[in-house]
Amino acid sequence: MARRPIALVTAAVLLVEAPAIVGLNAVMARFVEAQSMSLDGLDPDHMVTGTWALGIGSGVALALCSLVALLAGIRDRRPGRLGRGLLIGCAIVHGVLGAVAVGLIGWHAFAVLMTVVGLIVLTLVMYGKEGAAPEPVKALEPNEA
Repeated sequence: MARRPIALVTAAVLLVEAPAIVGLNAVMARFVEAQSMSLDGLDPDHMVTGTWALGIGSGVALALCSLVALLAGIRDRRPGRLGRGLLIGCAIVHGVLGAVAVGLIGWHAFAVLMTVVGLIVLTLVMYGKEGAAPEPVKALEPNEA
């Protein structure tokens, strides 16, 4: 079945995305630091620290989601409750970022983000409820009808 390769591709995509997000936030932190930007009188050093924290936190979250998808692909079993929650949260964040990216960056960024959403959702759907086979239909006896 195709669910194992899909989970492994999802894991690879999320693992590549993790350092990219950290790097993007590093660039933004450098801009804030170099220009001493402030938001409503907030200390620029706090802005730089917050940008780094967001980047590192996002990178760790993406790496955890990648690990969940990798384990699902290796074990060929659906992720546990926490793992499914992480993947669902990751899909939601990518969906919101995709909607924002259309206006700010363009349709190419939207297409990339929606591809990642599709991979995550496909991983979740392919590893649906296991053991939920439909019950066999019992044939009616002639005298029961």
